[in-house]
Amino acid sequence: MDIRVQDYLDDKLQSLADLETVDTLLETVKHQQELLKRQLLDARRDQEIAVQEADEHVRNVRQLGSQFQKEQAGVDHRLLMVTQSETSDEAVRKFEASWEKLRKLDIAAGYVELLKEVDVLEKESTDQLGKSDEAALAPYRRLQHLVTSLQPLHEAAENAAPQLLHHIEQRVRVLRGTIRQSFAQDLERTLKKMGWPKATETVPIALENEWAKNVGRLLDLQKPELEDLEHGISERTSSYEPPSLLPLGVLVQPLEQRFQYHFSGNKPTNRLDKPEYFLQHALDLLSTYSDFLQNALQPLLLQHFRGSGLAFTPAYIDATSAFITALLPLLRQKIFSRAEQIPADQPQLLSHLVHEVINFDTTLQNTYAYAPVSPATPWRGLAYYLLDTRHYFEKWLGAERDFALSRYHSIIEAPEAGELDYDSVASDTTKPTKMAINVNDLLETITDRYRHLSSFSQKIRFLIEVQIAIFDMFHDLLYSSLEAYLSMNTFVGRTAHSMSRDEQAELQGVKGLDRLCRVFGSAEYLERAMGDWSDDVFFLELWDELQDRAITRDRISNKLGGLQEIQQKTSRAVGTDEDDGPGSETQGALFDETAASYHSLRVRSENIIVDCLTHNVREALRPYTRITTWASLSSSTAGGSISAELDPALRLLTDYLSFLSKAVGKVPLRRIVRHLCHSIQSLFWDNVLVVRSHSFSTAGAAQLATDVHALCAYIDRYVGAGQAQAGMRKLLEGVTLLSLPVKGEIQRVQPGRAGEEADDGAAWDDDAQEEVHAEEKKAMGLFEVERLVYMDNTNARYALEQLALEALSESDARAVLEKRVELGS
Repeated sequence: MDIRVQDYLDDKLQSLADLETVDTLLETVKHQQELLKRQLLDARRDQEIAVQEADEHVRNVRQLGSQFQKEQAGVDHRLLMVTQSETSDEAVRKFEASWEKLRKLDIAAGYVELLKEVDVLEKESTDQLGKSDEAALAPYRRLQHLVTSLQPLHEAAENAAPQLLHHIEQRVRVLRGTIRQSFAQDLERTLKKMGWPKATETVPIALENEWAKNVGRLLDLQKPELEDLEHGISERTSSYEPPSLLPLGVLVQPLEQRFQYHFSGNKPTNRLDKPEYFLQHALDLLSTYSDFLQNALQPLLLQHFRGSGLAFTPAYIDATSAFITALLPLLRQKIFSRAEQIPADQPQLLSHLVHEVINFDTTLQNTYAYAPVSPATPWRGLAYYLLDTRHYFEKWLGAERDFALSRYHSIIEAPEAGELDYDSVASDTTKPTKMAINVNDLLETITDRYRHLSSFSQKIRFLIEVQIAIFDMFHDLLYSSLEAYLSMNTFVGRTAHSMSRDEQAELQGVKGLDRLCRVFGSAEYLERAMGDWSDDVFFLELWDELQDRAITRDRISNKLGGLQEIQQKTSRAVGTDEDDGPGSETQGALFDETAASYHSLRVRSENIIVDCLTHNVREALRPYTRITTWASLSSSTAGGSISAELDPALRLLTDYLSFLSKAVGKVPLRRIVRHLCHSIQSLFWDNVLVVRSHSFSTAGAAQLATDVHALCAYIDRYVGAGQAQAGMRKLLEGVTLLSLPVKGEIQRVQPGRAGEEADDGAAWDDDAQEEVHAEEKKAMGLFEVERLVYMDNTNARYALEQLALEALSESDARAVLEKRVELGS
């Protein structure tokens, strides 16, 4: 304390001036001391109060504990006496068991009260039937509400009362049946007065109120159930089928009896091979009663369902759709029973049944716009019910596959199957074989068989297992035919197959080309057909759906074999997002892989045609390449007629091109001829024009020019004007350069003198004069051209430009000019 006091004084009294504040300092210290004393007194007082309260609390707790022990002892004593137990634990267990019995008794009493209420409401509703319809419906609706309210309580109680809930639901169901039967009987009496099922367009005026009343009561009875059903459905898909309306069920009942009479038993109309009889009968019913439905029933449906959640369901708000919905259960039952009756050894009957059902579904959708769920949700149809729900798809697919394969084998085994068909396509297109056309027709028929199926997986399986499978089989047939031609067209192949001379002749000449054109024409025809199919709306929609499912991966059904197998059968683009940005188009189609195989086969067969053609033509031109008299020909013996050595090649070209012009289309024929011309050009250039041992006089060059132009004329006769010139441009320009006359032999065109008239009677104008000068400028002599060509490349190019020779290079021009005898000397 002394140190702290010393520090305090040192802090406050640091100079002589601070001694003047000693009094103030003392007063401050005294004031602080008094405050501390008062705080100390308050703290002691609070401590005493807290100690007293704690002592009081302890006394109270001890008193309560003692009192509790006394009461507990009394409870235990009474419990032992009541339960007649020896220990308190045993007494507690017996007491809890008794309490549980009381609780169950209380629950049972509640159940009894609930059942009593159900009995009262049921009796009240039953008693009011026939007296007051609204009075009968009110208790029934209360019972419906009771069942609806019990369901969530039952689930919250962990399904504690299933028997009670089932019993009440059963009672409500029975009551509903009783009410429905009573209302239906009233409507049946009204229909008898109307003469139903006699066809009529409207309800008689005297029965309009009775008709509206009886139909309205059934609609009011069913409306709450339909609303509950709509609220309980999270998503209405095409697999959801709305129930039929009660008034329509009454209307359909006599029609159903008539249906059963005509299409059951041994009636002539009940034929196993004629399902179209009962399906057409259903369509006739729709046509017969459509006016009555629109005039008599449609206003009532609008009156009862407009403004409610049911107004968006065509099966409730549209009279025709409601009538179709009421007929469908009868048709489903008949279709299924008919499918069960079909023998296993007659699958064609099942195919016919499915085909007719698909046509029936299509008629309902196209003619009556039937979509019971909503206009945006297409109806799956009765075919889906038969094929998917009743599991007849595998049998039907097998029957269709067997039929398609049998038809395919009969097509390819026909005597004239391999012949080219010249009448089925345009004259300027490639001619396919008859079997290719028939196979294409078969595949188009197959498309029509499954085009209207509603199941995506069924469409894809039909496409892959039937349609693409036949495409692949026909491709293998064409491929094996091409391979057989190649193998038998070699010496080893002819020896291995022990071919006779007649059989070898079938592979040579036009007959050999005919075999190749069969493969080429069939491959091109079906490749083009697949391209057209890929643009068909049906296949485009199928491709878009396949892409959508493949991109998500998890939506590809295991029935289809997985994404990889689908890619191998259809297109590698399946499952790949190829959209690079806005406006980009997704590439790919269902027949990409198959079309690619046919494209490869077409290209290969075309190349073989080109090889065959060029080989034979070059062999025919071989004698022409051995001519060595070009330099010794004179003007009197050359240039007038075609060389005799060229005749075999011209005859061969005539035979080949006359056949190809009929068998091959204009575009591929020009491709083939272009290759042929390139080959001829190469042969003439290397073996006639610039060969070391050849030289040409003016007459020899003229004869060569005559032969080459004759060759071009023969080719253009079948291909079109200018095609041979385009393919042998370099050769023609070389021949032109080779046959240049000397300067003195050039014939100039003289303009008319003054006073003379031209051929057409008109005077020469300035443009004509310029043309003459231009012709004179181009008409350079042999020695002038030779001088420019050998001067340098620039002058050589100038000379060639003046002669309009664009395909020749400077070195080519020098090589050609070297062959002129006049220049060589």
